Amino acid sequence: MADEIDTRPAPAGSRGRPAHATEDDDREEGEIATDAPSPALPAAHPLEHSWTFWFDNPHGKNKMAAWGSSIRPIHTFSTVEDFWGLYNNIHHPSKLIGGADFHCFKNKIEPKWEDPICANGGKWTISCGRGKSDTLWLHTLLAMIGEQFDYGDEICGAVVSVRSKQERIAIWTKNAANEAAQISIGKQWKEFLDYKDSIGFIVHDDAKKMDKGLKNRYTV
Repeated sequence: MADEIDTRPAPAGSRGRPAHATEDDDREEGEIATDAPSPALPAAHPLEHSWTFWFDNPHGKNKMAAWGSSIRPIHTFSTVEDFWGLYNNIHHPSKLIGGADFHCFKNKIEPKWEDPICANGGKWTISCGRGKSDTLWLHTLLAMIGEQFDYGDEICGAVVSVRSKQERIAIWTKNAANEAAQISIGKQWKEFLDYKDSIGFIVHDDAKKMDKGLKNRYTV
């Protein structure tokens, strides 16, 4: 007598599956389990301060408009990852058109003489040939946002200015009367950039006078 064959329907969810089969065996090839834990994202590295990039577009400048009226904020960043994500996707100074100014200032400080935090300060400036400032600009940014200056609290931000024959980078500071702080910032900046020429510090109040005989307050 032939053995009886079980004709009862298989339990729901197990059609055609051997008794020893597992849930994994039901997935299509290459299908990922939906209940698998997602890999943890690496932790962001916060900066001591938040910083904002600003751009002064030469096409937006009007000779009759007030100075600084064409400056626009681009993006504020507060982590190392944010900085690199932005820096790697924007034009470097050598790619900007003549007349452009690109600023990186502590958040909530506008790159203008009139800003209350900048009003009593001044700036250190270095110059280089057209298309030569990319590395100097990057190293300046890294020194600033990485808090490498002994008097970092005195720093408002930095600006790179692209002109037809040269490029200039300047670091703006808060209190021009604090000679010790300004001298320290100027010397350390030159060390970070391995810059050999002398650089000068000009007080904003003096610069406003537009005097052709403008003199440096400090030199290093």
